[in-house]
Amino acid sequence: MPTTTAVATASERIFEEACRVIPGGVNTSLRRFEPKLAFTRGEGAVITDADGKDYIDYHAAFGPTVLGHNFPEVTARVKETLDRLDLFGAGTTELEVELAQKICRHVPSAEKILFTNSGSEATYSAIRLARAATGRKKIIKFQGCYHGWHDAVLMNVISAADKVGAPDPISAGSLPETMEHTIVCPFNDLEAVETALRAHEVAAIILECIPHNIGCVMPENGFLAGLREATQRRGALLIFDEVITGFRHALGGYQAIAGVTPDLTTMGKSMANGYPIAAVCGRAELMDLYNTNPGGTVFFAGTYNAHPISTAAALATLEVLERPDSYPRLFGLGERMRAGLRDIVARRGIRATVAGFGSVFLTYFMDGPIRDYRDLLRNDAAKFVAYRRELTDRGFFKLPMNIKRACISLSHTEEQIDRTLEACESVLRKMA
Repeated sequence: MPTTTAVATASERIFEEACRVIPGGVNTSLRRFEPKLAFTRGEGAVITDADGKDYIDYHAAFGPTVLGHNFPEVTARVKETLDRLDLFGAGTTELEVELAQKICRHVPSAEKILFTNSGSEATYSAIRLARAATGRKKIIKFQGCYHGWHDAVLMNVISAADKVGAPDPISAGSLPETMEHTIVCPFNDLEAVETALRAHEVAAIILECIPHNIGCVMPENGFLAGLREATQRRGALLIFDEVITGFRHALGGYQAIAGVTPDLTTMGKSMANGYPIAAVCGRAELMDLYNTNPGGTVFFAGTYNAHPISTAAALATLEVLERPDSYPRLFGLGERMRAGLRDIVARRGIRATVAGFGSVFLTYFMDGPIRDYRDLLRNDAAKFVAYRRELTDRGFFKLPMNIKRACISLSHTEEQIDRTLEACESVLRKMA
């Protein structure tokens, strides 16, 4: 009997070509998943693959598209800027000054600011600055928090159970000598932090205010304030990595919501609705240690820093977020989704915990409560991925990887949320 060969989709053919010239076919490791998709268009809350299939997008490129894809005001500002500005690599532009002023008005910790191109660059620079300012080498990070690709922090994010509490580098080639200076503590555990601060001379504590890289684990009441008090008492700096939370949850970042002001803050992602830009900001006396300031001794450079296209996109994005109805709408859509999901799992008796904050949501397949990463080891990873794979097949795109968050944009509608909830219930019913 003759065998039949499945006809490759357009996305699969593009991936096959990509693999010939790009290792694995993708330019970021977390972009590789099943099914293999190549995208050709994005508009509002919808993305379209190479085969012409539409998806309501809840991945949002890991969060940057807080307004929606190709948002008109952002696109218009970028086009206008393209007609008159490109890269000069000397001096400054009015755009970067205006953007710096705007962020310093909104973010409590931002007295001065410098722009980079990625969150990893921002956190790298913040840690270097903290070490220079304190004369110390050690830093504290938390299990489950991700702060970029550099050796000092590329460890202990999504760890196997037997690696929690021990050094767990993510990449081969990482220098053990560098990682020896990083202390890993459980999130929401002030006692562990105090123990580490008593045992070591610590330059800085760095953390995601909400560890969104493992979905959504909320800081307990008093945790962030306790870190602030402990670092001030011990002469260490407090760095809030708000690359994800900054501008997605509030113009002032999560620090404005929590009422806790760190010494340094890193931001990115939602700042420019998908255009590449990030920042490190903080107290003026610290920021003036960078050698962009005459007399500064902490090296800071980057050919594409504050690129006019990205700064224009950021200005347009923040102007939209400054509108009084923007965050109430984002939070309202997020709560509509979370409430609907909670109702579904309760009615169907599904062992699941719906988590999230603001416009972020996800469903863990486990019982709560969730206090730190160790609790997430109970999540049924196979069911989590299978659930999202089935939703993707039906045209609702949540990245099919374990404990990854989903995001809502200003372009989503109540009708799209409700259709998504119907699909979620249908998939859960099928899986049961």
